[in-house]
Amino acid sequence: MFKNIGFISTRFSGTDGVTMESSKWSEVLEKIGHSCFWFAGELDRNSQKSCLVPEAHFKYEKNQWINERIFGHKVRNPAVTDIIHDLKILLKNKIREFVSQFNLDLLIAQNALTIPLNIPLGIALTEIIAETQIPTIAHHHDFYWERTRFSVNAAGDYLRMAFPPNLNNIEHVVINSAAKEELALRTGLSSTIIPNVLDFDNPPEVDENQTTAFRDSLELEPQDRIILQPTRIIQRKGIEHAIELVEDLKDPRYKLVISHEVGDEGHEYADWLQEIARERGVDLKLVKMRVLDPINNHKGNNGKPTLWDIYPHADFITYPSLHEGFGNAFLEAVYFKKPILINRYGTFVRDIEPKGFDLIVMDGYLTKKNVQSVREFLKSREKKDRMVNHNYDVAKRNYSYAILRRGLNNIFINFFGMDA
Repeated sequence: MFKNIGFISTRFSGTDGVTMESSKWSEVLEKIGHSCFWFAGELDRNSQKSCLVPEAHFKYEKNQWINERIFGHKVRNPAVTDIIHDLKILLKNKIREFVSQFNLDLLIAQNALTIPLNIPLGIALTEIIAETQIPTIAHHHDFYWERTRFSVNAAGDYLRMAFPPNLNNIEHVVINSAAKEELALRTGLSSTIIPNVLDFDNPPEVDENQTTAFRDSLELEPQDRIILQPTRIIQRKGIEHAIELVEDLKDPRYKLVISHEVGDEGHEYADWLQEIARERGVDLKLVKMRVLDPINNHKGNNGKPTLWDIYPHADFITYPSLHEGFGNAFLEAVYFKKPILINRYGTFVRDIEPKGFDLIVMDGYLTKKNVQSVREFLKSREKKDRMVNHNYDVAKRNYSYAILRRGLNNIFINFFGMDA
């Protein structure tokens, strides 16, 4: 029997990891026959199946006011508590309306019960789940204890209550083995690992006109070649290593392109990257327009590029992240059969590297050997083809939609006594 499923988060828009994985989950669920609906503070979904609530956004003015007074502090002013509870009541009413309007059978909380960027939303959602006993999947991408910015706070009571909550009608899903272990150690909660996935059974469809238009928008010369950094501009992405690589290649044809917008952590890192790129003579190009989610693209492109328009013209992918919950950009590079330089961040070492991918690997810093390997792959079509075809096959076995369907089946059996 098909279900009405409600996705809840602070934002479903753009190409951040939470938004992209939510699109993949809904694509798999809707192909089975279920109906998916959306609740968030920012949405680029079908408006007929959505509930837009500005107060749910982590950038909503009162939420930012709350966060400024909670994180980095150890004492909470009663006025902050009052504002949290006022917002919680408003959001509870909105969630009730969402559940009622679309006659929902199941909720999927996407990181809203994981990282406390919107504390009132987490509390509201926890109380709704407890009061209604509606079956809920809490999909956790990155916990607050993984981020130093949340380590000093005046909200320990709320964090223990709702990030994540311990309720018998919640099935917890994490994206890596370290998160599963840490969740159990800290809270006693069991969880299912469902890694990030892509539809490796169906290679990407490429619109030649769109991809050419994107390349032209970067004002590149015909002989120029793209080294692509397909991530947001935030410090943990380690983008300075990509600048170092392009500098060491010593070839003016290579241009470093960063595909995503500046992240949610301010502009200082982006400004610093542009400064060191100038100092080192690296032609750094930032994509000026908002890149769209290629999986959830019901409105059409309206002249804007999707993420799938960016990869085809890349000659090489850099992914020197210092920390990742999983690593969407890694899977995307494999999906588009591009050679990759990757840093050995924790989840990669534990969960991805043992699968047997063929990659150029750095371990915290860029070596001369790394640079020479990149040069060889840029020059040798044979080496490149051997690498990317092998990697595609490995990913198809380990990170395809079939893996997601299997994980969802097990959860649906627990909730409803039936496969998804």
